[in-house]
Amino acid sequence: MRMSKVVRTAADILFPFVLIFGFYIVVHGHLTPGGGFQGGAVIATAIVLLIAAYGYDAIARRITKDALRNTEALGLIAFIATALVALALGAGFFYNWLAGTGLLFGMPVGFGPNPGDLNTGGTIPLMNLAVGIEVLGALSLIVLYMLSGTQEAA
Repeated sequence: MRMSKVVRTAADILFPFVLIFGFYIVVHGHLTPGGGFQGGAVIATAIVLLIAAYGYDAIARRITKDALRNTEALGLIAFIATALVALALGAGFFYNWLAGTGLLFGMPVGFGPNPGDLNTGGTIPLMNLAVGIEVLGALSLIVLYMLSGTQEAA
């Protein structure tokens, strides 16, 4: 069932802001409360917003269950791969191999509170991103499966 044009327009306007807020939570997870799970849940909420505005059938044609399964798998593979790179470098599983290297997310942090520099945290931001991708895929997939059950019963 589609909602009114006002609801669809409001959803179209809010959708990018919800996505940006979700990605903000994921990217700033090593600096603030939040992270991959919370940000992924917010991003999945954007998909639920579209489903509420346009109806299950319209969104299920655009965002397939296979695509969401692949998204979930990509997040899991990226998470494990980040941990396995540490083993390949001769460190322990999940060792923070980027910390202090000066590379991506590896800038050293001085003594005292972190002033909010995104380029710190080592592998933690990468893991947050992987978890965010996995949670986005998993929660969206759960919602689509739940709603597909209501479609079959109707």
